[in-house]
Amino acid sequence: MKLVTYRASVAAEGRLGVIVDDLVVDVAKLGESVALPLPSTMLDFIDMGPDALAALKAALAETATSRRPGIAVPLANVRLLAPIPRPRKNIFGIGLNYVEHVAESAKSLDTSANLPDKPVVFSKPPTAVIATGEPILHNAGMTQQLDWEVELAVIIGKRATRIAKDDAMSHVFGYSVMNDVSARDNRRAGQWIFSKGQDSYAPFGPLIVTADDIPDPHDLTLWLKKNGEEKQRSNTKHLLFDIPTLISDISSGITLEPGDIIATGTPSGVGAGRDPQEWMWPGDVIECGVDGIGVLRNPVVKIGD
Repeated sequence: MKLVTYRASVAAEGRLGVIVDDLVVDVAKLGESVALPLPSTMLDFIDMGPDALAALKAALAETATSRRPGIAVPLANVRLLAPIPRPRKNIFGIGLNYVEHVAESAKSLDTSANLPDKPVVFSKPPTAVIATGEPILHNAGMTQQLDWEVELAVIIGKRATRIAKDDAMSHVFGYSVMNDVSARDNRRAGQWIFSKGQDSYAPFGPLIVTADDIPDPHDLTLWLKKNGEEKQRSNTKHLLFDIPTLISDISSGITLEPGDIIATGTPSGVGAGRDPQEWMWPGDVIECGVDGIGVLRNPVVKIGD
């Protein structure tokens, strides 16, 4: 199931929708039409747990109802927001989680050439999140090394505290795409949050695909293009630490809650690892995709002096 947060007009609030063919079906309005209580926001829907998915599937079975005017809107006529426009807490980022990226980072970013023995975890604040189509902000006074990183994002569906690997996947709600934008020259004494957490540094979306529609999240092709030229391409089967390991590791000391997001790391091909190095500049357009999920497309726009 493909879930979105959408806006049908400029003045409208963001609402939860489900994509059916070329339509966006409003989840709450659909629920009202068939006397099923369904929420109007993504976080409220995730909070409801498996019952929400079952109720939505039952409501969608009323095909004629789900396509009524006022309930369904052409996808081409809406604006997609980030699926979770304002996460409740910081996004969990994972560094150095593809072997080839470890090697290129060691050459260009002074990180260790040794493979990490545990996941490298950092965070990006909720204010970093932007939707597909929204601008990545380039402030030349802050950075001359603005870089890209395409990643598979995992959305947590069930509270997880000290979860064993064998149980971890039952805590996943769904999957999306994230660009872990990074100002390479803004790292501070080895700390990454300022480099990776500035406003607009977490393009996210364009939708969430529920876990039941992704047979194997460890066999998904991901890629990134800058101005139409491919810069990254790999597959999640090459993750150094897989999704169960990440969930188990993070939850060993930090409780994961419904709606939390884990960005699982990027493959090789980032700008810092290229020879010569490449960066994002105002006027560039960055596209990030994960097959079976969707494509993020964001322009880079100048701010500041």
